[in-house]
Amino acid sequence: MNDLPNILYHGSYCAVEKPDLDRCAQHKDFGQGFYLTSSLQQARSFARISLRKARINGLLAEGNVNGCVSAFRMAREDWRGLALHRFRTANREWLGCVVAHRMQHGSQALIDKYAPYDVVAGKIANDTTNLTITTYLTGVFGPVSSTRAANACIALLLPERLQDQFCFRTQRAIERLEFLWAKPV
Repeated sequence: MNDLPNILYHGSYCAVEKPDLDRCAQHKDFGQGFYLTSSLQQARSFARISLRKARINGLLAEGNVNGCVSAFRMAREDWRGLALHRFRTANREWLGCVVAHRMQHGSQALIDKYAPYDVVAGKIANDTTNLTITTYLTGVFGPVSSTRAANACIALLLPERLQDQFCFRTQRAIERLEFLWAKPV
């Protein structure tokens, strides 16, 4: 518990003061949920990416040129009592979870394995890693569930360089976040 962050950031095309799980996209790394990171730099990057996607999808009012980073406090005691699964590194278990959740018809057994958790945390497979994971899924490194293929994929992701992400999957977890501020980027 002592190594869990107490300030988390969310990058988006707009400020988010009250996260709404119903508005959160499915088929993300750890399933549907509100994603945050302890890295302000990573949140800024997400805000810019989200802004581009929102423009493409026609979600922005004309003249909106900034993305936004929203900051939340998660006090040490607020982590207690939450069911938390934390991947310490990008390993085969982490890759299996990401692949199961990203695929339209991913492994239901793996999806079910993580369903009881309020928060799932681990390395982020961001947009720069999508190509590697897609390549893995097509079998270029070998059969998808094989050790050789998984190890090749993980090695190419350079897991030591990946930032963290926290997926708040339940309303119970969301309610423990205290909104601090939102700033344009």
